[in-house]
Amino acid sequence: MTGGLELAILAGWTIVVTIFGLVAGLVLLGIDRKLAAHMQARVGPPLRQPFIDFRKLMIKESVVPANAIPWMFNIAPVIALISSLVILLYIPLGSIPSPLGAFGDFVLVMYLLTVPALAMVAGGFASGSPYATVGAQREMVTMIAYEFPLAIVVVAIAWRLGAAGIPDAFSLATIAAHPVWSVVGPLGILGLLLLLVVLAVVSPAELSRIPFDSQEAETELAGGLLVEYSGRNLAMFYLAQGVKTLVMGAIAVAVFFPWNISSFISMPGGVAQVVDIVFFLLKVILVMFFSVSLARVAMARFRINQIVSLYWIYIGVIGLSGLILLMADAVLVSVAGGII
Repeated sequence: MTGGLELAILAGWTIVVTIFGLVAGLVLLGIDRKLAAHMQARVGPPLRQPFIDFRKLMIKESVVPANAIPWMFNIAPVIALISSLVILLYIPLGSIPSPLGAFGDFVLVMYLLTVPALAMVAGGFASGSPYATVGAQREMVTMIAYEFPLAIVVVAIAWRLGAAGIPDAFSLATIAAHPVWSVVGPLGILGLLLLLVVLAVVSPAELSRIPFDSQEAETELAGGLLVEYSGRNLAMFYLAQGVKTLVMGAIAVAVFFPWNISSFISMPGGVAQVVDIVFFLLKVILVMFFSVSLARVAMARFRINQIVSLYWIYIGVIGLSGLILLMADAVLVSVAGGII
């Protein structure tokens, strides 16, 4: 009986987080468009524009190309959306624990992040369009490029927490509950800043946003991966992008900015959770402004060879430097602790 009650609570909480992810994802897309417009001296669309776009797409027909593989073409956007929502279930939101946090860790999240992109690749190949095929090839190359620096961030953060004696260091709940800034010295702070830069540069590539959107490149590929998509299928891809935007921001917040207002100010339980979730969203908006909105306004699109060189050489070196600094910091902190 107790097991059934726990399962019902888990299912209910999963539904709540799913609805929150869908709504917050579209809100983030609207904020991103508004911020980008103001930086370009434009008025921009209203914040509710993503909701309007989603509703219009949902009532339009989904056209399947004559030379497509219908079942794969239609299931790809469903997989992209569902997998994006599943990732969100592993990430703590403010002071609210994640529904599936006890069943997965940071490594699992890192690999789940590839599923929406792989769904887009499958949909691109299944569409039968030469533009989408080129876009799918570029998406796979981009994924291979940014996975290496992202893995460095995951390993470095978890290793440093483990070196500080914190158990279950790969768990995002553990990382959020024990801010890594509190266990490092000066060298460690410098290393963490480098890793923060790495994650900030990886985020727009994960989201296929400028300057890392060579797989869609409207001026070259007429939309690339999504060129043949329309109606409800395109709406689901659009919604998946919004949810994944929230996911990337939530990961950055959980790893580098996990503090909650309720930790510093005493509040009733329900009020504390509401205040913390609002504060969480503000942190996500700030993270996405600097890593996504500002980058796509200030920079032009990179060529695919430039993307590979950037991630494997420059960002990879920055990530490895951050890892080495954290390792050196752990040694220094251990030596200082032994002397004391």
